[in-house]
Amino acid sequence: MQTFLTYTRTHPHKNLFLPRKCSNQSDLAFLRHIFSAVTFAYMIIFLYLCTDKHKSRMNSIGEHFIFTSFGESHSSAIGGVLDGVPAGLHIDLQMIREALDRRAGRTADAHGVSARAKNETDEVEWLSGVMDGVTLGTPIAFLIRNTDHRPEDYEVFRHTCRPAHADSTYIAKYGIRDWRGGGRASARETAARVAAGTIARQQLSEQGITIRARLTQVGNAVREEDFAAEIDRYRSQGDSIGGIILCEVSGLPAGLGEPIFDKLQAHLAYAMMSINACKGFDYGSGFEGVTQPGEVANLQSGGILGGITDGTTLSFRCVFKPTPSTPKMFERLQNERAINNKIVNRSDACVAVRAVPVVEAMTALVLEDFMSSAKESHV
Repeated sequence: MQTFLTYTRTHPHKNLFLPRKCSNQSDLAFLRHIFSAVTFAYMIIFLYLCTDKHKSRMNSIGEHFIFTSFGESHSSAIGGVLDGVPAGLHIDLQMIREALDRRAGRTADAHGVSARAKNETDEVEWLSGVMDGVTLGTPIAFLIRNTDHRPEDYEVFRHTCRPAHADSTYIAKYGIRDWRGGGRASARETAARVAAGTIARQQLSEQGITIRARLTQVGNAVREEDFAAEIDRYRSQGDSIGGIILCEVSGLPAGLGEPIFDKLQAHLAYAMMSINACKGFDYGSGFEGVTQPGEVANLQSGGILGGITDGTTLSFRCVFKPTPSTPKMFERLQNERAINNKIVNRSDACVAVRAVPVVEAMTALVLEDFMSSAKESHV
């Protein structure tokens, strides 16, 4: 500040904001000082924004339609906060109920589902943002109580990390972990995603956009009528099996997405890969395109060209790995580490079965965020 005052006093006739030729070394030194100060200020602001954005991303998704999840699998409850929902939306509670029942495996076509999933009531308690079933335009906060949590079933893992789980990596990152069934790494957390994502699906449906996901493969079985037998075959051996989910979205307008780092498929992949046990994502011709000639593969855009929707049906797939918690794995663990206590298995034989509504929910959250962004850009 002293440098600037000195300069203005000794050069009152010169306008700092007009281009001019530097006449002496003091001019050059002063300009270098200003440039360095401005550059440093911009660096500080940039680093602050990056750090702040990173922190908000740890448990949140979205820029305009934002969902934040909280809770652990064996804590008293899980839940979320949904920000960006407009006022006046009549929430379809039955739609949310049906989606949560599908996620819990409480449907006739669900197979290989764990007892805990079916025992959880998944009743949503609306804490804020909703009055008489109508949104107020303020943040919507909700709880889903864990009514069938049994931390005692996991006492054996208090000091033992389970293979192929996030136990050891959580310790590496935080220095502590929730040994009661996986904590934040448990698929129990996805119930909150389904509740929030169903609200997004309702908003999209009112704009003529429909999201449908389904299992297309379980193990080596590619016909729906063979899925149950394939799951039973591995479950009878004390093992598990993975699956592939196809998701299709119709009614999307052309023009959603950005050309470079905000490509729509990049955001969808980001959302899908955040789902427990998801190991892969592809769209259009996907990985199979490597064996197809260009004239075939290039006709399968998946509804996205250059990161932007083309107005046709959006289509992508997610691959889910086999459940790591299996009777066979627990038996091996007991033998290797001389564990005498009984290990209770509360996991599915095929997690892909219950992941279908989770894929739909995460798809809805991403798309509603893009639709909200598009609306704001046209205001």
